Amino acid sequence: MTTATADAPEATIRALTEGDELAPGYHVLAHLRRGDTMDVYDVWSEARACRCVAKVLRPDRLADRDDRRSLLREGRLLKRLAHLHIVRAYEVVVEPLPGVILETLTGATLSYLIEESCRRMDLADVALLGIQLCSAMHYLHGQGYLHLDLKPSNIVVCQGLAKVIDLSIARRPGRGPKGVGTRVYMAPEQARGGILGPAADVWGIGATLYEAATGEPPFAYLEGRRYDQLERRADPMRAHRRVPAAFAAVMDACLDPDPARRPAVCELAGELEAFA
Repeated sequence: MTTATADAPEATIRALTEGDELAPGYHVLAHLRRGDTMDVYDVWSEARACRCVAKVLRPDRLADRDDRRSLLREGRLLKRLAHLHIVRAYEVVVEPLPGVILETLTGATLSYLIEESCRRMDLADVALLGIQLCSAMHYLHGQGYLHLDLKPSNIVVCQGLAKVIDLSIARRPGRGPKGVGTRVYMAPEQARGGILGPAADVWGIGATLYEAATGEPPFAYLEGRRYDQLERRADPMRAHRRVPAAFAAVMDACLDPDPARRPAVCELAGELEAFA
């Protein structure tokens, strides 16, 4: 249950319940989760006669123009995209709650699969996952955008099919704001607020596959303004799992501190083909 605060009375932040109308033509089936700024709902679409997922601004965040702008920008970008390995957006709604209507994805997040599995992911499955992520990023980069938040919790997997979700911080290449992203997974140039290009997403792919293969992320969370990836290189993959030297070499290259030394997305996909 959400705790009320003096600034946000409980009535203003209570989640919608089953049967409530989220937007015209969309009725709530269940409240799935609440984040810092967003609520996610399972909804029924009257027009499509099917279930969808609605990602909407929390009622207590309606006055935050930056949160509203970010969500609507994400929705409009997703509506323009059409790729097998990127979640599809059906509609952007503005009232009463700004939000995005998304396809319902079956399966589980990669982070859940890693945490709950009693054994590490088969190497061929890791390679296949990497190829699918490379495919998604190749397309996204071709549309002029970087994802910048690739991590296991932003990938949903169902029967071997991976889909990238959450493009909330996607942006065009160029100098980026310092430290925007997920601390453990962001590339060093993200942490510094440097120039961002496709290599930043190659780092995200590498960090994700490293965790899928070893069960542990390559870097730790540090308190304050410190970033583990700015203080050291990742441990070689073979320090945590016995894998073929060629596979370890390409994974380690993805996590090179120098963006220019990381493989290009298509090059990485080609290297992974041998192990899928």
